[in-house]
Formats: sequence, C-alpha cells, structure tokens
Amino acid sequence: MTEPNNNKICWKGGTLLAPVPAVMVSCGSMEKPNILTIGWTGILNTDPPKTYISVRPGRYSYPLIKESGSFVINLTTEALVRAADFCGVRSGRDVNKFEACHLTAAPSLTLPDTPSIAESPVSIECKVCDIVPLGTHDMFIADIVSVAVSPSLVDENGRLCLEKAALTAYAHGDYFALGRKLGDFGFSVRKKSTQKKRNAAKKSPRKGK
Repeated sequence: MTEPNNNKICWKGGTLLAPVPAVMVSCGSMEKPNILTIGWTGILNTDPPKTYISVRPGRYSYPLIKESGSFVINLTTEALVRAADFCGVRSGRDVNKFEACHLTAAPSLTLPDTPSIAESPVSIECKVCDIVPLGTHDMFIADIVSVAVSPSLVDENGRLCLEKAALTAYAHGDYFALGRKLGDFGFSVRKKSTQKKRNAAKKSPRKGK
C-alpha cells in the first residue's frame, strides 16, 4: 500500500482552527452591563439548542457570567468590528464599553435582566447550565433560550436572510468580511431541477402578503 505524499510541515498542537466568529458577548446587569469579545464559541447541540463560550477565569466578565447564570452572544457585523476589537483589548474593570463604543444596552427579550447589544442584528440569549474547567479557560455551556433577530433580515416569506447582515470572521489575528457565496448546504448532490425550484421559491412572495 502506497503511503500518501504529504509535504506539510508538522507543528505541535495549537489553536489554529480558523476562521472563528469574533462575537460580542454581553453580560452583567442592565445597571452595570459589560461586553467581552469571544472567539472560542460555537454550537454544541441541536435539540435542545446548546452553545458555549470559553472564558479565562481572570477576565472581568467571568464572575459576572458565573453569578448571573446568563449571557448574550451578539453577532458582529462589519459596522461593529471596530467595537468588537476594542471590547477584546479593553477591560470592563477600567471602562464602560457600551459608552466607549457608543452602543446601546437593551434588555434581552427572554432574559430582561441581561443586556443585549441593540446594534447587533442577531442576539442569541443564553442561560448557563454547566461550567467545565479546561485549563487556561473555563467553558460555559448554555441553553439557547431565544434568538432576537432584526426584522431587516427577515423577508416577506418569513425566511432569515443572514447574508444581508454583513457578518465578519476572525482568522489568525485578522478580521475579515465574509466573501462571495460558494454554495449552500447539500448543493454538491442536488439536482439542477431541484435547485431551480429552490431559487424560485426564495424569490416568490408568500400568498396573502
């Protein structure tokens, strides 16, 4: 059996997964809200919907999240990327990040004592269900209790058009705007006739509108 020809350079294990979402996590209370920028986040489960964020115990936001048991993941757009960077390099111990970035702390829809960022088009409201110490970071595992979406991202058929949000990604120290669409889930095995029907359904307004 022939061995594969692999000319890659072997490095020791490290956090080189990319890109990742540089999300803005709001936490604390409405009286004293805070924002931290998180790259270590993602989806853990579909039903029930679960997510996580990994936070260093020394971060100012760590006890705020641990004591309240909740946080909100606010998706970062191109318009918010400068604020996301600022919130990742400044501590809430020293500055009110909402004020410094000219952002609005709004009560979350299902967690009214936990602030959301009004300027973010998608705010994922989360309730902590477990904390897992991993080493440098602790993982806050949370139930996604609701998702607050800007009406500007919902079309006349009720479909979420997330491509309109101008979302950003983070890769190896740099922020990027999401580029051109290359396909959608299942496109590699989909028949052309089915794809045409899907495209037509997206463009066709719902009856009664």
